[in-house]
Amino acid sequence: MPGFHVEHFGCRAARADGEAVSDRLRAAGHCVRQPSEADVVIVNTCSVTAEADRAARAFIRRAHRLNPEARIVVTGCYAQRAPEELAGMAGVAAVLGNSHKAFAPEVVLGLIGDDGRTALKGHGFSHAAESSTKSGALAPEGRLSNFVFKIQPSSTTNAAPIWADDRFAHSFLEEAQLVPGTQTRPNLKVQEGCGNRCTFCVIPQTRGPSRSLSAAAVLKQVEGFIAAGGNELVLSGIHLGRWGRDLPQADSAGAARPAPRTLPALVRRIFGQTSLPRLRLSSIEPMDWDAELIGLMREFGGRRLARHAHLPLQSGSDAVLRRMHRRYRPWHYQEKVHALVQAAGPELTLGADVMAGFPGETDAEFDETLELVRRLPFGYLHLFPFSPRPGTPGWALHAERPVAPQAVVERMAALRALAAEKSEAHRRCFEGRELEAITLHTPPELEQTGRSAALTENFLPVELEGRLPANRLVRVRVSGLCQHGTLLGAGLQLA
Repeated sequence: MPGFHVEHFGCRAARADGEAVSDRLRAAGHCVRQPSEADVVIVNTCSVTAEADRAARAFIRRAHRLNPEARIVVTGCYAQRAPEELAGMAGVAAVLGNSHKAFAPEVVLGLIGDDGRTALKGHGFSHAAESSTKSGALAPEGRLSNFVFKIQPSSTTNAAPIWADDRFAHSFLEEAQLVPGTQTRPNLKVQEGCGNRCTFCVIPQTRGPSRSLSAAAVLKQVEGFIAAGGNELVLSGIHLGRWGRDLPQADSAGAARPAPRTLPALVRRIFGQTSLPRLRLSSIEPMDWDAELIGLMREFGGRRLARHAHLPLQSGSDAVLRRMHRRYRPWHYQEKVHALVQAAGPELTLGADVMAGFPGETDAEFDETLELVRRLPFGYLHLFPFSPRPGTPGWALHAERPVAPQAVVERMAALRALAAEKSEAHRRCFEGRELEAITLHTPPELEQTGRSAALTENFLPVELEGRLPANRLVRVRVSGLCQHGTLLGAGLQLA
């Protein structure tokens, strides 16, 4: 039986895309294999930093070295931003930008099945037998639009065909039903794209404007997940807080109740119409935490809504935030955090993204970031050095006012030390207390110690005494922290 492997890079939304591709290939009868044994390797790329690009290229080279016969299909943000760079790499058989990611399963089926004659039928693609190569690459016949890149394979080039444009008409996948499988807590991507124009960010180029999955489709997924025995579902998106604002009013015509068109309304509908035990919200921009969404945290937090909030910060300096074109100021951010803590209580685990070395960032401006982070009750931080992205305003700003590399290294070190201190302090607050948790798939090395992996309702990793299957709701008494900072505990009651 032909086999495939999907390698994920990037955010939760990207992971959801890759899982959807995998689900459709499994439904077509193909099996998951390791890269060294797969017939096709799908590389689901990220391009938010230069390091993300480098990691994707390194994986492609390694996969081709380990398995020269495998056809490599590259998709995701890097494939959208710079498809020609990837099309020329050894082993790459096709490149699909995010604009055409929904066709990834069909292209893969063509490579490992019937050369695309059946798999691609009805999707605007047609197989050109005369342009097949030894790698089995498929070439689109004709241009799909003025913005589609087409590189025709020939005996004189190894470049793979590319499908990418700037319309993003085919960016949502027809996702298979989410079930608790390889991911105990799968991501349901309900929103795609972003309309913000932060100076450092390439996402509007690589994912297009904000677009929402309909409320009916979301509820159908939630209901199917519950029917399959799921206990915790994560709502994700590129700009999740903007869910529904692009949906037409016509969706509500003739309905007994108007279809929700805001994220808080969607969450309330999920809780009102389904029996989902626990919903978790992924990253939401600070200014999208409005009174209604914070009110839901007060009403359902710790019960059906996870007490976990990730608010991207980037910088604690007013001047830097202005140069970034971020839509809040440090005092706005602080107000949102205080409102969330008041609503959810001290059990809330707060996370943020923080960037060091944005062009022109002075020592004093960086100190403002450190001071704000010290003041707020963060449970964890995602830290990034600034990475200039081609085509963004940040690229030109970096050329004009770069921060010295050594200064960036020192600032990252200071942030890491502070993040570790904040994380340990937050976790130690729960020693001797009881928390709700869900069991995860336990890594073999942990299983050998007689323990099981779990995640608390408020997003803290915990190692449980004894061996427990994944996807069990359990009440945990926390006894302490292990050497690497994970909570230690015993399960008191299984649901």
